[in-house]
Amino acid sequence: MSGRRRGGARAAVVGGCLAAVVGAGVAVPGAAYAVDNLPPKQPLVQDLQNNFKPCATGDEPFYTGQPPVLTALLSDPAEDDRIGYQELVSGEFEIWWTDAAGAEQRRSFTTYQQHNDRIHRITVPSDIPADTVISWRVRANDGTLNGAWSSDAPSGAACRFVYDNESPKAPSVSSPEFPAETWWGGGVGTYGSFTLDSPSPDVVEYRYSLIDAPGEVVLRPTELGGPVTFRYAPLSNAPQRVEAYAIDRSGRRSGTTYYTFYPKAASAPVSEWKLADPAGSTTAAAETGKAAQAGDGVTFGGPVPSGTSLTSTATLNGSSHAHLTTDTPAVGTGAGKTFAIGAWVRPAATGQSMTVASQDATDEAAYSLGLDVPEGGPAAWSFAIGDAKVTGGAPETGEWAYLLGIYDVETGYAQLFVNGHEVGAKVKAAPATSDGAFQIGRVLSKTGYKHRWNGEIGDVRAYDRLVVPAEVSELARRKPKLLGHWSFSTEADGATPEQNGGAPLKLASGATIYRNTNNNCLPDIDPDCTYQPPPLVGDGNLRLDGTSGYAATEGPVVDTGNSFTIGVLVRIADEDATRPMTVLSQAGEHTDAFKLRYEPSTYSWQLIVPERDEAGAPEKVVSQVEMPSGSSGWGTRLAVVYDDASDTLKLFADGYTNAGATTHLPNGWKSTGALTVGRSRTADGWGEYLKGDVDEIQAYEGALEDDDIIGLGWEPEPCLCY
Repeated sequence: MSGRRRGGARAAVVGGCLAAVVGAGVAVPGAAYAVDNLPPKQPLVQDLQNNFKPCATGDEPFYTGQPPVLTALLSDPAEDDRIGYQELVSGEFEIWWTDAAGAEQRRSFTTYQQHNDRIHRITVPSDIPADTVISWRVRANDGTLNGAWSSDAPSGAACRFVYDNESPKAPSVSSPEFPAETWWGGGVGTYGSFTLDSPSPDVVEYRYSLIDAPGEVVLRPTELGGPVTFRYAPLSNAPQRVEAYAIDRSGRRSGTTYYTFYPKAASAPVSEWKLADPAGSTTAAAETGKAAQAGDGVTFGGPVPSGTSLTSTATLNGSSHAHLTTDTPAVGTGAGKTFAIGAWVRPAATGQSMTVASQDATDEAAYSLGLDVPEGGPAAWSFAIGDAKVTGGAPETGEWAYLLGIYDVETGYAQLFVNGHEVGAKVKAAPATSDGAFQIGRVLSKTGYKHRWNGEIGDVRAYDRLVVPAEVSELARRKPKLLGHWSFSTEADGATPEQNGGAPLKLASGATIYRNTNNNCLPDIDPDCTYQPPPLVGDGNLRLDGTSGYAATEGPVVDTGNSFTIGVLVRIADEDATRPMTVLSQAGEHTDAFKLRYEPSTYSWQLIVPERDEAGAPEKVVSQVEMPSGSSGWGTRLAVVYDDASDTLKLFADGYTNAGATTHLPNGWKSTGALTVGRSRTADGWGEYLKGDVDEIQAYEGALEDDDIIGLGWEPEPCLCY
């Protein structure tokens, strides 16, 4: 019985004989008690819970969507325990309410006995009335005495809950800018308001999700049962859908409402100047907006970034007359205004701050986009709004870049994108309301115009909406240009031709075009024949003997100082992969600008790029683990991609890259030597001769997108979907 006290008589047996008969509270001979029995402790309100949430004692009861579990920590004074034993405690829970007729109803529930300081719980029966305030309290019993109720004064209070057995109604969804099932409304990148409103009066929360937005968003109304409104700008003009539901104060959720809407395509820029005007022009025509007057320091007919649709640009010489201006703003700024400004630029120098575009406010610019050179710091691209500024990227003299600054009034953040990638850390900003003139090539300050541009500017655009990610990429995209494609199907005069009539690859001794026409031989049937596999792709491939064989052009094929892509298909027999062998290299004066090789010690393909044209210069090395004969035995499709805009160098194997095959290369240098297949420079001269098969070399000016790399290494040219 564990020394448990109970009312009435109890017999204690000592040595097998009846020792004594005692009543409640009478000492047993030979047993030790600390003091007379004390009542259990009053349960503390902070130790009571409804559905494992704190007890509600105030004017606002706890709302629950199911009959609750009531819990309490119950205790008994330790000083009255018999030495070596501990009393057991049970709990009595009482609930009460007033029914519809005004009569009070009470119920009581008793828990099993447990040791001291344990949690006691009951589950309230499901036949309790709904939408009724129900009070409850609890007390402990030690088998003899009851403790005080948890609701007793001075420190106690009754807990209260309401059982809600009805879920809220599903919310309605409405939007004036994007009406449901309407063809079409609003626009891509343009914010609209969406209101969620359930007819149920006890809704405390709404949750919604959208196709283009990750995750579920939670909104709470300002008053119980009220509606909520959120703002959203579609990222594409594909059909969109809001999925929303409501949650009431008891935690019950409504059914889901599906609201489908169809955004219009993104609106055109509100202002645009191509700056492709004829040489000698004094005015830049506007595609939209107002024509810009050009100063004497502006010359039209300038060069354009390759791979774009631009036909010419404007060259500004950095003088006080090097600007274009309108007498009206390009885009509205200030309260409630989202906007963006972008342009193609090429700085003639990077040693001083320069402005691409800005818009006048009272005595300073509302915003400016350009190149920033802080005192003692490196040059960076910048987008400034008032005192807030985003900076990032690394401008290079004579290198094209696409700049885009975006201010989102809904988030309050300004962002800067360079060549389609976000740079720097977005900042909170609040642009001034501006109705002043738009400036190309300079910015207004308290002391007048300054930071004049020196270099080229083209295709200046201003938007009164968000420019969405797909547009950001498209605006900055430069379509790669095919420089050479060698398929190794034919040979003439010791060379294999480039498919489009470009520079051929000359074959050295030990380099041959393999064209097998006897691959139908079946040694099991005809022991005298020797089976030879077909060429890697098409009618032939380059075969190198590993001793002296290689192929090379007369000069460089890709400009390694700018963005380029080279793809190649190569196969090395497993038994031959015992030493480092080079597949492709392009020489500088003192070292190779890049070297693509197989390294057997790590079972990987390596791309090695020296940081300078110097023997022994530090090198960038990336690698991809892959069998020398390829995962299929039919070779590995390798690709080298250098994106000068993002200073990223990547190595792909069979269409894929990873973190170990990507590195940062801020300053690629231009090589002047030939593109060579099958060997590279070593400390002892030419070496690392390749023994194996090579096919389908393709070289591009520009960096191919990751998704296009998978198309390299096949006989047809890959689809560049721009």
